[in-house]
Amino acid sequence: MKSDETSAVSNDTANDSLVADQTDHPGEPIAVVAAGALPWRVNKDKLEVLLIHRPSYDDWSWPKGKIDAGETIPECAVREIEEEIGLKATLGIPLPPIHYHVSAGLKVVHYWAVDVDGAVLRPDGKEVDSVMWCSPEKAAALLSNPGDVAPLERLVAAYDRKELDTWPLLVVRHAKAKPRSSWTKAEGDRPLAATGLRQAQAVRRLLHVWKPMRVHSSPWQRCVATIAPYAKSAEAKVKLHDALTEHRHARSPKKTAAVVESLFDKQRAIALCTHRPALPTVIKQLGEHMNGRLRALLPSSDPYLAPGEIIVCHVARGSNHKIVAVEQFRPFDD
Repeated sequence: MKSDETSAVSNDTANDSLVADQTDHPGEPIAVVAAGALPWRVNKDKLEVLLIHRPSYDDWSWPKGKIDAGETIPECAVREIEEEIGLKATLGIPLPPIHYHVSAGLKVVHYWAVDVDGAVLRPDGKEVDSVMWCSPEKAAALLSNPGDVAPLERLVAAYDRKELDTWPLLVVRHAKAKPRSSWTKAEGDRPLAATGLRQAQAVRRLLHVWKPMRVHSSPWQRCVATIAPYAKSAEAKVKLHDALTEHRHARSPKKTAAVVESLFDKQRAIALCTHRPALPTVIKQLGEHMNGRLRALLPSSDPYLAPGEIIVCHVARGSNHKIVAVEQFRPFDD
């Protein structure tokens, strides 16, 4: 079964959660789900965005495409921008989705900002025959779908606030473990259940959206097994912290919070994997770095996150550790 892929998404310039942003079509079921990105760069101290031209529609738009079976919305966005313009990139802050009608019904397209950062673009030539770097003003005038201007306006607002250039801090709850009642050995050795092993593979695919090259984890088996598939495939470095275990957290939650706080010093994509009982402390520490409206989007009641679920915090560079956007995703669960 495919679980909720986005249960809370917002950023510091938004008025509400992006998933709930269906103002013009209240209550109407979504028939088509797609995802894409607004590629951006700073050229000679000026913000530029990338438009694509699609010959089949003869229009100017953002890179995007429909979700495939077995993938989450963020995975769709990353896949589509690579397929259409040859860009291998990680997702930045979330931008407002747009809704419009197609023959199948109401379509939603979820967007993220993507920093091109000097990468060479290779349009596929079939779906995309040309690309254009231009100012946001020119892009707004050229976009064929008026709805595509909304995510552009959000991107420009974030840039003006110095909140567009960000790095992701991810918190992962370990995948489903074997029941405590059926385990008679040491608690730290309790392994993942069969479902949890499948979830760990789904976590691997989802973490590749942000590519944290450092993962901090509880040393207990169920946490290590959750992040191991990703760490191996991405060749990410893993550091184990006793303070992230259930037992050490129960004795000294301040030490658990200190581990979370230390992650902000890295200023680069980083992930943390821990247990449900430690999540209130982890989430509270994250909340110290965001405004009240973003804090209200964080999970506030037990179990906080489902097994394998992920919180993504986007931290503005050079901002004294300020979190400017929060997302929450559950990997595809078969």
